[in-house]
Amino acid sequence: MALAESQQELGLEISDEQRASLREAIDDIDFEVAAGYERDLRHDVMAHVHAYGDRCPEARGIIHLGATSCFVTDNTDLLLLGQALELIRDRLVGVIHHLAVFAAGNRDLPCLGFTHLQPAQPTTVGKRATCGAMTW
Repeated sequence: MALAESQQELGLEISDEQRASLREAIDDIDFEVAAGYERDLRHDVMAHVHAYGDRCPEARGIIHLGATSCFVTDNTDLLLLGQALELIRDRLVGVIHHLAVFAAGNRDLPCLGFTHLQPAQPTTVGKRATCGAMTW
């Protein structure tokens, strides 16, 4: 969809009707049809291009126009990695929050510090927890 929109903006002959057809069918994926195409074509991206074309035949000729399979898969990977990083960030913020609460609650509790896994000078559990949080 984004490719067709960009191509139309750049002057390729893509009609508003073709774009509307693509937009209407964008979430209407028939995975069984795509799987059948993939068995025949032995190509995952082209299988979905053909299945998408079945859903919007008037736009079939412009789907994937001038693009390689990497255009689709690389951009998909970037989107998935971005979503994964957001999930990790949100969970890490939660972990750091809980560690901060733990550190604040134990800021006066003495313990033995370590340097290179060897006993060192006294410190507090709270300080050790904050040092651990700083490494993340």
